[in-house]
Amino acid sequence: MDSVRQEVKDFYAKLGTKIVDESYDQDTTDLHKCVAYIHDCTPNLLKSNLCILVAGALGGRFDHEIGNINVLCRFSTMRIVLLSDDCLIQLLPKTHRHEIHIQSSVEGPHCGLIPIGTPSASTTTTGLQWDLNATEMRFGGLISTSNIVKEEKITVLSDSDLLWTISIKKP
Repeated sequence: MDSVRQEVKDFYAKLGTKIVDESYDQDTTDLHKCVAYIHDCTPNLLKSNLCILVAGALGGRFDHEIGNINVLCRFSTMRIVLLSDDCLIQLLPKTHRHEIHIQSSVEGPHCGLIPIGTPSASTTTTGLQWDLNATEMRFGGLISTSNIVKEEKITVLSDSDLLWTISIKKP
């Protein structure tokens, strides 16, 4: 983290934390550096069950939010969830049929599916108020925002990568 204060680094160093200085790399974000480190240090077997939860990833500067979403795309083989007080976002790679199990006590009902990287010629869902049936989605056309979760299990099949977003309930 190239913006970390020296006293913060010193505090963690005194606790025995390994400090990795990659401030020379201005072509990647702090989140990218962190996820790359986790990726490189995690054996392949463990990566299949790994989920990285990134708290505070949304709700600030829009360029930072887009940078965080870009990390989802750059590490599409890893499950990364971006979390804010209001919602969560995760990437649904086109390589899989997805089953999303809704924890209705803490998330929903508002949700959305947004094609990222390329338009979707065909997206199909179940479990939403406005299910998609081989629906085309693209920026400048239809995207599935302001949808509503109707079932505890949502299924998604698409020919493009999608961002899944769902609201978080306030306590």
